[in-house]
Amino acid sequence: MTKKYSALDRQKSIYINGLAGKKSKIPTDLCRLKEKAKKAMNPQAFGYIEGGAGNESTMRSNRSDFDRWKIIPRMLKDVSSRDTSIELFGHHLPSPFLLSPVGVLEMVHPKADLAVGKAAASMGVPMIFSNQASVPMEKVSAAMANQPRWFQLYWSKSNALVKSLVQRAEKCGCTAIVVTLDTTLLGWRTRDLDLAYLPFLQGKGIAQYTSDPVFLDMLNQPTVEEGISTKPPITFTTISSIFSLAKTYPGGFINNLTSGIPLKAVRQFINIYSRPSLQWEDLAFLRSCTKLPIILKGILHPSDAQKALDYGVDGIMVSNHGGRQVDGSISTIAALPSIMDVVKDQVPVLLDSGIRGGADIFKAIALGAKAVGIGRLFVYGLTIDGEEGVKQVIRNLMADFELTMGLSGCKTISEINRDCIIKG
Repeated sequence: MTKKYSALDRQKSIYINGLAGKKSKIPTDLCRLKEKAKKAMNPQAFGYIEGGAGNESTMRSNRSDFDRWKIIPRMLKDVSSRDTSIELFGHHLPSPFLLSPVGVLEMVHPKADLAVGKAAASMGVPMIFSNQASVPMEKVSAAMANQPRWFQLYWSKSNALVKSLVQRAEKCGCTAIVVTLDTTLLGWRTRDLDLAYLPFLQGKGIAQYTSDPVFLDMLNQPTVEEGISTKPPITFTTISSIFSLAKTYPGGFINNLTSGIPLKAVRQFINIYSRPSLQWEDLAFLRSCTKLPIILKGILHPSDAQKALDYGVDGIMVSNHGGRQVDGSISTIAALPSIMDVVKDQVPVLLDSGIRGGADIFKAIALGAKAVGIGRLFVYGLTIDGEEGVKQVIRNLMADFELTMGLSGCKTISEINRDCIIKG
């Protein structure tokens, strides 16, 4: 059974350690957390993790729209005992949040997804494995024992690969499939473009592919290249990148360098990773591949929420990809009320994009979300202190949310509702 972490114990431990002159490497102030992580990342990594689409107005709206909702604390409610736990897809979770999928974590820490998986498991918090992971799902699953994990699916041009990824996820103990809908094309990400940097071209973030038998079989087939050119001018930097790719790609350096397989893998990935032609009717194929709950991530319009219900999905995740896909998009917290009007209690509704603390989690639940996803925050913790950094971020969020809930007059999640907040 996962240990219960008390907010008061968390506060006490921080202050008592302070008496001994010990301070955590992980700041509780989120602005300082980001700045400390930024100093530990190279510019390409920070641009990729922190950047959004266009002029990043969606990222700003995700935050400003949360701030428009105000909590109305209630007094004399006896909150001496507080329970932040929820039931979600058959799992008892200590707090109403999970770790959203974030790709290419090797950019910020060598242990990457493995460190995140271990931290999440130790805290009883579900991790959604990224389709663009740096560590194969089987290896991370083995490190998480029986703790909950889900798998994020980017629907590629190959249904055979989709089936293989989903069935691998089911086999290694994932208990839900999260289909990301909003990345059938890559958004106009200006920070990455100005740095001329896409990590996948260096073979980073493709571990789910290079460990997949269907994908590996594709490397023996002719590649029909589309879109982005995979034949850059030959310069010293190009040669250096090829050597780096040969070192990091699975297998021996000499074999990788002479066989050209790593470059083939990168080309194949670029050509098949997304599918702009994806339609609602394709969901039937996914359902035929797995018995796991299917959650659609990226729903922002109530009509799409209704379609999701019509097509029999098991859950909805209100998300705009952290502002990374469409500049000027509606924020997730602004989209949530109209989606809840459609969904009601038919399936769980989750939310990510913009969550930065316990108050945000409280507001999302008050508007109907069952749980929320955390993204950039745990990446900051990973960057600063690996597995322990992720644990500290999770503990701080747990404590922040529990105290916000109690100080607002709520003993349990079920007491958090629309009467607890007002739009200011």
